[in-house]
Amino acid sequence: MSRPEITLSFAPELRLFVPSERRAGPTTVVTDGSSSLGHVVESLGVPLTEAGRLLVDGREVPVSHVPDAGETVEVAAVVRPQPVPGAPLRFLLDVHLGTLARRLRLLGVDAAYESEDIGDPALAALSAAERRVLLSRDRGLLRRRELWAGAYVYSDRPDAQLRDVLDRFAPALAPWTRCTACNGRLEQADKQTVGDRLEDGTRRTYDVFAQCVACERLYWRGAHHARLEAVVEGASREFGGAAGGGNRRLHEGVEHA
Repeated sequence: MSRPEITLSFAPELRLFVPSERRAGPTTVVTDGSSSLGHVVESLGVPLTEAGRLLVDGREVPVSHVPDAGETVEVAAVVRPQPVPGAPLRFLLDVHLGTLARRLRLLGVDAAYESEDIGDPALAALSAAERRVLLSRDRGLLRRRELWAGAYVYSDRPDAQLRDVLDRFAPALAPWTRCTACNGRLEQADKQTVGDRLEDGTRRTYDVFAQCVACERLYWRGAHHARLEAVVEGASREFGGAAGGGNRRLHEGVEHA
């Protein structure tokens, strides 16, 4: 079987994935003559979750395209905002992205999170079962075939991670409506009903409470208000959504048995 040689060029955003010697510009690759273009792209280090349109000699082709000798391939980055067809926009985050998960929940974004390492196969399968976009910094995980949809988190800093996800997917924001601990929905809670779970100082100081319908954690406006408000206002200002929406006054969540 012949081994066709093709030329690939990658969008600047994707060059961090490929070997350093292939980053400067177009690079030639000798294929095996039977593998798909998607396989070739992944073999060079780029998860298909990060690849946008594939152009062969100027025409768009699917990832299943088998390259012929002499073809010139352009690999684009994903469009932003990136559409996620077929299901409501929901996320699943791996064990290393706990801070990002809490910040997405603070903004009212549905963000499931595995606080324990359940393994790549189980995590990818969970993404497929619940039709959630898996967010991860693990390139190998994003290449698993059972994955429904995924996205690479480019930064290791929570502020930049949040901006990247909001810019890429443009989720609807509903601040103060979701439990940052378990991702459940918040509902107003009557102070008299939950009073026996509050410390004396909290009961004397605060009158407005919310409770998670899933884990029953209590929320009220507390000591970390300014820090959380800054996260919400910054995201709402740049990416849309009302900073005053939802349970605006229920900023700090601490449960007392």
